[in-house]
Amino acid sequence: MSSISNALSFKHGLSLWCPHSTSVNQISQPCSVSSKIFRRRFSVLASSFANENREFVIVGGGNASGYAARTFVEHGMADGKLCIVSKEAYVPYERPALTKAYLFPLDKKPARLPGFHTCVGAGGERQTPDWYKEKGIEMLHEDPVADIDTEKQTLTTNSGKLLKYGSLIIATGCTASRFPDKIGGNLPGVHYVRDVADANSLISSLEKSKKVVVVGGGYIGMEVAAATVAWKLDTTIIFPEDHLMTRLFTPSLAQKYEDLYKDYGVNFVKGASIKSLEAGSDGRVSGVKLENGSIIEADTVVIGIGGKPAVGPFESVGLNKTVGGIQVDGLFRTSIPGIFAIGDVAAFPLKIYDRITRVEHVDHARRSAQHCVKSLLTAHTDTYDYLPLFYSRVFEHEGSPRKVWWQFFGDNVGETVEVGNFDPKIATFWIDSGKLKGVLLESGSPEEFQLLPKLARSQPSVDVAKLQKASSVDEALEIAQASSQG
Repeated sequence: MSSISNALSFKHGLSLWCPHSTSVNQISQPCSVSSKIFRRRFSVLASSFANENREFVIVGGGNASGYAARTFVEHGMADGKLCIVSKEAYVPYERPALTKAYLFPLDKKPARLPGFHTCVGAGGERQTPDWYKEKGIEMLHEDPVADIDTEKQTLTTNSGKLLKYGSLIIATGCTASRFPDKIGGNLPGVHYVRDVADANSLISSLEKSKKVVVVGGGYIGMEVAAATVAWKLDTTIIFPEDHLMTRLFTPSLAQKYEDLYKDYGVNFVKGASIKSLEAGSDGRVSGVKLENGSIIEADTVVIGIGGKPAVGPFESVGLNKTVGGIQVDGLFRTSIPGIFAIGDVAAFPLKIYDRITRVEHVDHARRSAQHCVKSLLTAHTDTYDYLPLFYSRVFEHEGSPRKVWWQFFGDNVGETVEVGNFDPKIATFWIDSGKLKGVLLESGSPEEFQLLPKLARSQPSVDVAKLQKASSVDEALEIAQASSQG
């Protein structure tokens, strides 16, 4: 039996694959082997591979990759064993900064690297390039993976480098959805924001811009528009929906945010379809043409219409056709032994609501990375039990009359109860079949924000009529808390 175990461990790394059911609730148990096997295995491999550290390979250089690297270090399994392959020129950083403080004008103290390398977003050590060197982690930059051979356990990069892996973690995130070239999607002055290079290019445009159009009413649209306010630019947000953040906000809540943005001078064009992006005589974008024939002038256009899972060459690993991305189980294992997927690209079982989902948010990127690596390196077999969290912070630039910070925990299903307004705060509760399923709070205190996940996870039965009569957010939260304790 030991010879069989050793043979398997040679092929698939520390965590042995055990066949698992497709049921959300049935998660197979991994087997563990001694790390000594790896040192024996990798010392005899041919030297023709471009990566020296090839027991564990992470593909992707975003948030999830940085937090995975930290977890490898915490378990003493990084030094001389871990290689990270990234298309970026930088070591992993906290990507949300790119549409927030990174876009502030130079006189408003903008964020810059190395200030926001992972894992500072979760209160951890700043992992600069020197940190990776000190920890013995090999970094391969600006050379994304182009092909994978799962039988030989090798990766081929764009430049033709051949990489070997024992266990592979796919952390490739998402790519920005783009407008087609034929309608002006790549005109000079048209921007998409997914990495530092994108953000730098946008800043260069903003420095000489007068009129900005932001396409999309979601996270990117709201955050970029808030940043352009700091530049004192004429800003218009265009989107086809009836209100902002339709995937989360209620119409009433969205209206309050829209009113706030209007107070800052932002214009809205709602329910609009875009026909094309127009170019001026200099070839640069000059406006956005709507289907009704009207043109909104712009010398800078930012497209924020969502992202697509960056599955790239990993389609053979197994995709989820419903939510997109790479299908994994509750330990982030794919259907192919020794291969894992984490962060935005992973379609995983959301245990609390018994469904398969993908979550494009930094909190999940961090937590999925930590859970996956712990499962890979130890006997840890607990199913990932994630509670969805979404948040945003805008208008935080120096001199802003009001900073906006909201958090949402749970599931936005059922009827809603809204309490309060922006003076001083507002809360929205989602109630389904008498149970509190989700809660959003704007401008709450630290203690109130800490209460939100407790409420969303416990899903208490609440008296809707009583909640509706609450005279303040404080009273509404007290009612919800009392229900969870009762």
